Amino acid sequence: MSLIELENIAKSWGATTALHDVNLRIEPASFCVLLGPSGCGKSTTLRIIAGLENASSGRLHIDGRDVTALPPAQRGVAMVFQNYALFPHLSVADNITFGLSVRRVPPAERAERLHETAALLGLTPLLQRRPSQLSGGQQQRVALGRALVARARVCLMDEPLSNLDAQLRQEMRRELRELQQQLALTVVYVTHDQAEAMSMADQVVLLAGGRVEQSGAPRALYARPATAFAARFIGTPPMNLVALDAGRIAGSEVDAGAPAAAATIGLRPEDIALDAQAGVAAVVRSVEYLGADLVLACEIGSQSVLVRTSGQQRAAPGERVRLAWAPHQVHAFDAAGQRIH
Repeated sequence: MSLIELENIAKSWGATTALHDVNLRIEPASFCVLLGPSGCGKSTTLRIIAGLENASSGRLHIDGRDVTALPPAQRGVAMVFQNYALFPHLSVADNITFGLSVRRVPPAERAERLHETAALLGLTPLLQRRPSQLSGGQQQRVALGRALVARARVCLMDEPLSNLDAQLRQEMRRELRELQQQLALTVVYVTHDQAEAMSMADQVVLLAGGRVEQSGAPRALYARPATAFAARFIGTPPMNLVALDAGRIAGSEVDAGAPAAAATIGLRPEDIALDAQAGVAAVVRSVEYLGADLVLACEIGSQSVLVRTSGQQRAAPGERVRLAWAPHQVHAFDAAGQRIH
């Protein structure tokens, strides 16, 4: 089993700091997703775990062993890159076993590992093809196979699905998750796509500005975002952040029912209902029909809110509606963007 622990990991280049004292514990045989916008430090964190970057300060332990100063080959990790990094002149079989050949693993053992890995990934009929003869999903499987054949207990993945179309990405997310559970791998996976994070992860680590904004199970980040940033980043459509003025929704007389220290309240679009009787008066500004869902951009006072409702509902821009939500569905944040418990 491979527990990964980051202790006060920081990374700087001159006056630029990419990571600020990151502390993180990734449990053995878990699927951990590093999530965040471009430039937040997620790929830098992954590269430090892999040994491709050196931390400016802090310690890194894998399975209880201090690997901070060790080169990548001695860390017991495998990596899948965004561009797959396949050799175009080699067959699928040779691409998968290339690392074993470099490490002079005996031919009989190489053949056995290749057979097991190819069967696991459905690549057996494709072993003699070249990468140019494969689809994007097949190339992704080959890159994954090259990582798995090394039998490392830690697998690091840097946005491996970003080059695939939407439908194939969804299929590969499911396959990767099933494979990770079947092999009991510790996976650290980088993405900026919160749908990938929510659907695959045991643990989501949300980064912003080189700091851990929140870490926990997907349900925890969705249900109880620790900051206004986390509230906006997790969820589709994102949570509405509504500014308050003396306890009322800005530009209106609507009492937000929030604590006195609240500067902002958060409302999930799916938690807001159209209510002709008891709701808050609002005006529809735009309508987005998505089939099963209808997303309304509405205005309450000077604040805009998104409402996610059934696709069978009908509304038109300029229409006056009434919106309702339950008190327990209101998230409160202070002026610094921290959750008020």
